[in-house]
Amino acid sequence: MSDLSVELTAPNGRKYTQPTGLFINNEWVKATSGEKITSINPTDESEIVQVDAASAEDVDKAVAAARKAFKNPTWRDMASSDRGDLMYKLSQLIEEHKETLATIETWDNGKPYSVALNEDLAEVAGCIKYYAGYADKIHGQVIDTTPAKLAYTIREPVGVCGQIIPWNYPLAMAAWKLGPALACGNTVVMKAAEQTPLSILYLANLINEAGFPPGVVNIINGYGRVAGAAIATHLDIDKVAFTGSTATGREIMKMASINMKNITLETGGKSPLLVFDDASLEQAVKWSHVGIMSNMGQVCTATSRVLVQEGVYDKFVEMFKEQVKTTSTVGNPFDESTFQGPQVTKAQYEKVLSYIETGKSEGATLVTGGEPFKNAGGKGFFIAPTVFSNVKDTMKIYREEVFGPFVVIASFKTEEEALEKANDSTYGLGSAIFTQDITKAHRIARKIEAGMVWINSSNDSDFRIPFGGVKQSGIGRELGEAGLEAYTNKKAVHVNLGTML
Repeated sequence: MSDLSVELTAPNGRKYTQPTGLFINNEWVKATSGEKITSINPTDESEIVQVDAASAEDVDKAVAAARKAFKNPTWRDMASSDRGDLMYKLSQLIEEHKETLATIETWDNGKPYSVALNEDLAEVAGCIKYYAGYADKIHGQVIDTTPAKLAYTIREPVGVCGQIIPWNYPLAMAAWKLGPALACGNTVVMKAAEQTPLSILYLANLINEAGFPPGVVNIINGYGRVAGAAIATHLDIDKVAFTGSTATGREIMKMASINMKNITLETGGKSPLLVFDDASLEQAVKWSHVGIMSNMGQVCTATSRVLVQEGVYDKFVEMFKEQVKTTSTVGNPFDESTFQGPQVTKAQYEKVLSYIETGKSEGATLVTGGEPFKNAGGKGFFIAPTVFSNVKDTMKIYREEVFGPFVVIASFKTEEEALEKANDSTYGLGSAIFTQDITKAHRIARKIEAGMVWINSSNDSDFRIPFGGVKQSGIGRELGEAGLEAYTNKKAVHVNLGTML
């Protein structure tokens, strides 16, 4: 493995061994094409390391390994409790290596180290541990019909699962997909995001160390247009799970139709957050800030459309501006005081800046931000947290997902208007409601078109609770018990107990 790993020292001084190859059949191998992906540190734009980029041929090898493992009695016939033990061991290893994993995540992605360590890694270990507990609790049922028939169901693994991971939460999204897939007895070919491959490659060694049989989990790097497309169109992959943009999700859906793959898609969002005049304004402001400015605004469920009732609109805007000023400290993500690091790539940085110019040209009021943020070195993909008010629902910045520290604040008069504005979107992922009237909160929660509703909070998701959207925000659910559904097939068995012909 000497030429498939490199010794690195991260900006916080942590030294570790970074794998750079493809993890197939519990071994590190080179990509057949010889092509590389360069991982860039978004904080100072320097090169971290190059990793191998998988070709379609490499995907074939990974799928073959996964298929062989799926058929091998070592995995196929493993006692479900033993499968859970392997997953629990993996969760322990993640906990033991959390400082290194968080360091890699921050270096490669730009998110604050304190967040990566205390929030993301806690979720990663917790999610794997949660599904470890489900491994021996996936049951069929007996269905009563008549005394002449015994009918029962068996929940069987789907097979070989292709999993395509986004760049905003690399390890968390890996855990969300690996957890239920492994608990149900599937095998996996996972593609890391080309922008942030490093932490998942490190995770591969922990999977090996935990004792999973060869081929059960295969992890590759690769470009979406090559490796991602090869996974989506592969005839020997039974399921594809994807998290990313709606546009890419549509393409995945088209490609997966080649053999009618089982699909789970978690795609874009432009989630509304409704603030009524009877809400605790202080709490609404603080949660609204968390709901859009966390993770540099690079959150699919970000409540990026804030709708405020007219009576408290002006006060909310002023308080929100002050909250940004006092809380959104932009800087080096390894600094303890940093709330907001850089955008993940130059492309994402330029995309957000282009939306800022659009907002200005559309006539919205720029409350704060609206420009690049220059740190002491003048490098990095930093953007000043940006707030637009007096936003009309016809504006591009109101309707399209920006995926940055960028929020629009609009007003409404009545509950009916609030609902109409909230639901006027092609997306339907998250939503939030702020009111002290609990009856109104539940009434609106039923009528809002979204897969998730937060009442008097925003984006405090939990791996024990189903996650997913409606409309063009995706298909299916991840997390919670619901997350297991996409990774099993229900087989019906009919036993004739006396019907004679």
